[in-house]
Amino acid sequence: GESGTGKRLIAHAIHKCNALEREKPLVEVSCGALTETLLESELFGHVKGAFTGAIKDRPGRFEMANGGTIFLDEIDAFSPALQVKLLRVLQEGEFERVGDNHTIKVDVRAITATNQNLENLIAQNKFRKDLYYRLNIIALEIPPLRERKGDIPLLAKELIKRHCKQAGKNISGVSE
Repeated sequence: GESGTGKRLIAHAIHKCNALEREKPLVEVSCGALTETLLESELFGHVKGAFTGAIKDRPGRFEMANGGTIFLDEIDAFSPALQVKLLRVLQEGEFERVGDNHTIKVDVRAITATNQNLENLIAQNKFRKDLYYRLNIIALEIPPLRERKGDIPLLAKELIKRHCKQAGKNISGVSE
């Protein structure tokens, strides 16, 4: 879906809909906001001395999400090399931290999002076809709010409720 369509909220809802899953970790990563090297370290962690500034061992987001869910937003931001590593962790449930040769095993459900057409990126050789098929188990296309005008009153009601609670105010609603 486009930016702002609520992909993050849907990921949270999917995570919370199963009573067994909701108590487990949900770890979010905004992939497009990170450089390739930083993204690799964020996802898989690193060991002390792996690169300048790696002053201690650090677990990655996949380790933090072990047993739960990882939400990878802007999945299209992955370089081809990082796509291979992501494919491995999704298929085999294992990876190595940056600078390490010790294999770490995880059991993680992945939810991914993009505002790009991945099939077009595959045709342009910018996204791996095998990774696409590994990720595309259940696809949801989220239409923009301009196509879901009936959702506006529900969203307004929820936002008023949240802000009233935070501000200690009592607002019953808004006019049409």
